[in-house]
Amino acid sequence: MKKHLTFFFFLISIFLYAQVKVKDTTTRRSVILTEKIKNTVTFKSQNPPLMQVLGAPAANYSHFWEFGDGTYSKEKEPAKIYKKQGLYKVNLSVTNNYDNGKPPATRPKTVVITENSDALLNQIATVEKQDGLQLFASREPVPEQEIIVVATYRNELNYVTNGKLYLFYNDTEFKNKNFELLEVRTHFGERETFDNSIVYAENKNETNRFLAHDASEIPFFFKSYDVNDENLDETLLESKKEFRDAKVFEFDLMNPNETRNVFFTFKTTPEMLKDTSATVRMRGVYVSDRNYKTHKKRTLEMEIVTSHDPNKMSSNGAFMNYRLVRFKTVNFKTRFQNNGEGPAKMIRLETDIPEMFDKKTFKIVDSYPKCPICVKGEIAKISCLDTIIKKDQIYFTFKNIYLPGSEQKNVKEKDSTKGFVKYSMKFNKDFHKIKTKSRTAIYFDKNEPVITNYAVTRFLPGISIGAKAGYNYFPQLVNSQSYFVSATISPFKSYRWYWQVELQNSLHTYASKTETSDRFIQNPAVGNLSLERTTNTIEYRNYSVEIPILMRYNINNYIGVGAGIQANINGSQKEIAIKKTVIYEGVSDTNFIFSTKEDKIESLKTFQNFQGGILLDATFGFARIGPSLGLRYVLNSQKNFNYFQAYGIWKF
Repeated sequence: MKKHLTFFFFLISIFLYAQVKVKDTTTRRSVILTEKIKNTVTFKSQNPPLMQVLGAPAANYSHFWEFGDGTYSKEKEPAKIYKKQGLYKVNLSVTNNYDNGKPPATRPKTVVITENSDALLNQIATVEKQDGLQLFASREPVPEQEIIVVATYRNELNYVTNGKLYLFYNDTEFKNKNFELLEVRTHFGERETFDNSIVYAENKNETNRFLAHDASEIPFFFKSYDVNDENLDETLLESKKEFRDAKVFEFDLMNPNETRNVFFTFKTTPEMLKDTSATVRMRGVYVSDRNYKTHKKRTLEMEIVTSHDPNKMSSNGAFMNYRLVRFKTVNFKTRFQNNGEGPAKMIRLETDIPEMFDKKTFKIVDSYPKCPICVKGEIAKISCLDTIIKKDQIYFTFKNIYLPGSEQKNVKEKDSTKGFVKYSMKFNKDFHKIKTKSRTAIYFDKNEPVITNYAVTRFLPGISIGAKAGYNYFPQLVNSQSYFVSATISPFKSYRWYWQVELQNSLHTYASKTETSDRFIQNPAVGNLSLERTTNTIEYRNYSVEIPILMRYNINNYIGVGAGIQANINGSQKEIAIKKTVIYEGVSDTNFIFSTKEDKIESLKTFQNFQGGILLDATFGFARIGPSLGLRYVLNSQKNFNYFQAYGIWKF
């Protein structure tokens, strides 16, 4: 028997242990390897094995190198020519795509350079072109992981400038902070300032504003910045309202056409919204000359993910105010990457469209590869984007394009293998307050589809205040009259299940059962026996406070039911004891009344007689918002105090 018990507890222990989700605390590491010839350094990384996500494209690593002199590269094995002698601290951020583990951690490595060089820097290290101001992240944010954000700015004026750079982060629309700033790395003498004020000249320097350059030389995907040349005060005020935190830097002696980079390392917080389709933002503001109001603004959008997957779908409708949602346009974005060994000439995105959206309001906001909309009814002979709207899907088809593959020979820049479609829609006139989920099937030429994550739209609970009044009927009490008014609070226009809390004030009058006693007395006034009848009654006048808490369910737009508990206490109770004595002229109450006497004794009690109860409730009318009528039954803990409640309610 003892052996059987031991074996039984052993099995139970194994079962309980199996139910506990063990947190992955294993640290994978990548090691930086270098080969140096004079002042030319070739970098490689030794990475741990990948843990392939089943059904996904082949797992791979992407790299982001910081060379310690203000330049960077996204190449796998970059070569770098250092122009000056010195010690350079090299950082590497490795991202594991289509991999089930955590990104590898990497220790920085110091490179010693003892020779000078006149070689052009961008012959070796990749420095992306940009148009005044650019923000990008080394990877998408995952809760409790680090990301690097790079702010690249360039002097487009034809004179040496002293300017200012702002970075705003942590959107105020989210309850918690999403990012913790760990480190800022500057390389060109930028200094942090805590003075957000700027002294402006009255007018811009119109004669020396811009260098002469051909804007058509700048690739499309570096032109999509926001520009606001004049209203810097308005830009800063708007940014401070939209973001909780900011860093401000001043810089000096920036030469014409010079480009500089500032590197920010952020740790995503544990409280980060764990929604794989939500979008978080950062914003950069660049004042090229702090004597003037001229500035550029760029907003970086990043999708929160649970794993690093270049093929994903997101929306900005993660938490919407249902009261104002009719005025909101929801943006969706599907991103994709060609992971093949050759280019893709046709890419088709089959995207789910939730029923609550009005497909008539569908608009394409942006796309890459950038190409015109295909002409309906014609065979596409040039690069174009075709859209087909179905009942519950939209098909996007990039035709006659060239999107290189990440494994294609001579493709070093992984970003060139990526594309996206960004589109917007508004809501239908009538829709329920429910969460929606949609995803996309991505077809590269004739290959099997890649299925993205779900993009989720959901609504904030909101607050609905209600006004309620009615009558309480106590069938077991004498001469009962009870009226009440109350206020209710519940989520705004809930679809099915929701909670409701009420604060109710009642005026209630009733009487105890009458007690009557008779006796015969000698009445000298009439000279014979008389009947003396004494009646005792107690009347109650209560002012009580009730707090019902219900869980309710809307069956449809017009009928709702609920159940819950209730606590109430008499705020004040006036008790009136009435003693009435009647003497008849004879021994029967059919005789004439000889005399009547009434005595009253009043007493007042406060905050006594606490009671609890269980209630059942139903409403008929406009169940979600607006007026309705209701009927409730309360099973009270005090005997004889069960009651029915009839009421009208209006929710706002």
